[in-house]
Amino acid sequence: MNRQHTYRILIGGGGTGGHVFPAIAIAEALRERDPGLEFLFVGARGRLEMEKVPEAGYRIVGLPVRGFQRKWSWKNFTFFLWLMVSMVQSRRIIRRFDPHVAVGVGGYASGPILKAAARKGIPILIQEQNSYAGVTNRILARSARTICVAYDHMDRYFPADRIVLTGNPVRKQLIRPGRDRQKDLEAFQLEEGKQTCLVLGGSLGARTINLGIMEGLEKLDRDDLQVIWQCGAAFREEAESMIRMRQMDRVRVFAFISRMDCAYGAADLIVSRAGAITISELCLVGKPVILVPSPNVAEDHQTRNAEALVEHNAAILVPDRNARQQLADQIVQLMHDKKRKSELSNNIKKLGISDASQRIAEEVIKIIHR
Repeated sequence: MNRQHTYRILIGGGGTGGHVFPAIAIAEALRERDPGLEFLFVGARGRLEMEKVPEAGYRIVGLPVRGFQRKWSWKNFTFFLWLMVSMVQSRRIIRRFDPHVAVGVGGYASGPILKAAARKGIPILIQEQNSYAGVTNRILARSARTICVAYDHMDRYFPADRIVLTGNPVRKQLIRPGRDRQKDLEAFQLEEGKQTCLVLGGSLGARTINLGIMEGLEKLDRDDLQVIWQCGAAFREEAESMIRMRQMDRVRVFAFISRMDCAYGAADLIVSRAGAITISELCLVGKPVILVPSPNVAEDHQTRNAEALVEHNAAILVPDRNARQQLADQIVQLMHDKKRKSELSNNIKKLGISDASQRIAEEVIKIIHR
């Protein structure tokens, strides 16, 4: 990029890995295009971004903003106070950093800082990760120059002339072509020649997924099936105890899987929640997927994400309320249905966008050049 001076880019949002890692991926894509760009991240104090963004080599400022509890909580009495404080601090950040463009990735801090940027006349770009737009992004869209989305039909929520289909950025190291599956299996001490089911209960543990596996262990105790089970720290002791009691030596239990690239590479089928970034990764992995959406999220957006895949015959959806009774049966049924696995795999691959961060970076550059 030819320029007379340094362009300054502000990136606001975070709260979970699903917001933080895409934000970093966008910054990396921009930095690849122009190493001279200056970045400032704005996040929420005490949240994941305050640790991960500096680790990636970027400067970050924290706001005291907090989430609004949809169920009654005394914490909501202080929500509006901290929101007002965050708005005042956001105006100060915008004035001092004076960005050429502000990028919103969702999360607690995205609203105050992007609103302050818009009021100052800074052009903004927002990224909506889910198939059901969140309230904050719907409000910010009124001021946005560009709205980057990962699903079709988002003109239900946003002005059609500002929408660009970019996909969601994912971690590059998770998806590598030409993997050695034998080495991926060996990383979990598993055998070639058996079907491998990867169960992603989340780093904190998805309760109904874990209970569905626990209560279905008898059905999953098969010579032709082996399981990689990420159950979260809270469930690990109970899960390991049940595995020992049943003497199931083909089930590997983990509180957290650090080598997700190996786990994806070893899997023949995958059970997972339906967060936006997880789904974007699964589309690139291209394995048959059973999705169990979490009901404990804003606007039930995980169910909407899963339904968007089901519409393309690219995933199986098991409602959270049915997971304890149906999950094990669905796993066994799918592992025996070669045709269905092939259909799901082929269709989910068609939905994958591998260069999402580069596409979003391109839209940011277009705004700067305008």
